[in-house]
Amino acid sequence: MSARIFIPGDAAALAVGADDVAATFSAAAQAKGVSLDIVRNGSRGLYWLEPMVEVETAQGRIAYGPVEAEDVSALLDAMLAGEPHPLLLGPTEDIPWLKRQTRLTFARCGIVDPRSLDDYRAHGGYKGLERALALGAEATVEEVVQSGLRGRGGAGFPTGIKWRTVAGTSADQKYIVCNADEGDSGTFADRMIIEGDPFVLIEGMTISGIAVGATRGYLYIRSEYPHAVAMMEAAIRTAREAGYLGHAVAGSAFDFDMEVRVGAGAYVCGEETALLESLEGRRGVVRAKPPLPAHKGLFGKPTVINNVISLATVPIILAEGADAYRDFGMGRSRGTMPIQIAGNVKHGGLFEIAFGVTLGELVDEIGGGTASGKPVRAVQVGGPLGAYFPRALFDTPFDYEAFAGKDGLIGHGGIVVFDDTVDMAKQARFAMEFCAIESCGKCTPCRIGSTRGVETVDKIIRGDEREKNLVVLEDLCHTMKFGSLCALGGFTPYPVMSALTHFPEDFGAQAPVLAAVR
Repeated sequence: MSARIFIPGDAAALAVGADDVAATFSAAAQAKGVSLDIVRNGSRGLYWLEPMVEVETAQGRIAYGPVEAEDVSALLDAMLAGEPHPLLLGPTEDIPWLKRQTRLTFARCGIVDPRSLDDYRAHGGYKGLERALALGAEATVEEVVQSGLRGRGGAGFPTGIKWRTVAGTSADQKYIVCNADEGDSGTFADRMIIEGDPFVLIEGMTISGIAVGATRGYLYIRSEYPHAVAMMEAAIRTAREAGYLGHAVAGSAFDFDMEVRVGAGAYVCGEETALLESLEGRRGVVRAKPPLPAHKGLFGKPTVINNVISLATVPIILAEGADAYRDFGMGRSRGTMPIQIAGNVKHGGLFEIAFGVTLGELVDEIGGGTASGKPVRAVQVGGPLGAYFPRALFDTPFDYEAFAGKDGLIGHGGIVVFDDTVDMAKQARFAMEFCAIESCGKCTPCRIGSTRGVETVDKIIRGDEREKNLVVLEDLCHTMKFGSLCALGGFTPYPVMSALTHFPEDFGAQAPVLAAVR
């Protein structure tokens, strides 16, 4: 007998025993005389079900989970016999949480063997590059412009406009830089795509290079992602050997090659200019702008800097066309967003869906409420510098402008859920403390303002001249928001002021005393 099963090699699955499950399956199959082909795929993103094991059948893949090593022997018997098992989840594609998604960027994640270029191509890989080569550089840039794709790293700047700027800048050398320094709390989309579908990122960076005239690319990835680093380096070698990187990419007239650079774990290096400083071998300190990186970036040359998800979305846009991608979403937020649901939540994981779904749907219906069973009190969207939204704002659509209109940020698409035991004064203090620790120190509002912010929040919590210190805190937040060189200091006021505005009772108030910083 023989069978083919899929056991994720994703870091989150490994953290809950996926390697032990895989080893136990291998040993059990040998003992039972079964020929077992074990594929270490990426995760599907249903993290509360990991390790989720799938078996290939004539009717499609059947899922089981969460699987522990002690379940394996009986589970293997049930798989081979086609019999029911307590861990049976049914056909993978019919799992409601997965079926409700619109997977474009993550269409292959969890399906393909991430190490196999043949598997990638068999599932539509490199069709985007083929079309880009047929269209030519200028038309490729315009295709991305027309798609409405915006940066998925947090800023939301139109990707095609950035490309058009670099393409129109004359230089003897240009660069593509992929920002994989995923440091926001509750986010894991970049890591998931790199570990589950690395060739899509290589394809996206290659298309970008051809479109703007860049021949060299760098993937800047955080050192805390060792599995992702290893996967990406292996995929680059494979792509290069197959002629998809290096001289005459895919037999074309274009050259493009890339390499991985590992950062040292500084949060501020997620900011594009600090990232460039780090890539050049210096301390990660924010640069003043202008000049913009599109004109004078890496090594002083025109540089496209995009997030992993932005670049990984480019192949589907080129393969299916700008109109097909733009049909998803709302307003100026086009396409889909891989939303990462984390914190005190029942169903945590990655949920890709078109812009427009409400925050309440994401938390209550998709996330299933809190894991603790207690009421949801607050949700932080957009990482550690994102605003805290109370239930009163759960009707807000997941859209860049809609969140900005409520003094919030989408950021990298991370959602962290808190139940009614959370102390929002402590969360506000944490935001200031986080900024103080992670500040590069270059600008005074961020460096000094965050330190004074911690002290001021402490005074408010103690009740020391509360009204006066509330005014000081508001003034500090205003100075940081409009005076900081980058978003680290500039966005720290969002969690602080949203906590004060929506949860004043945690600061000793009987009623709201401050409006959000505007």
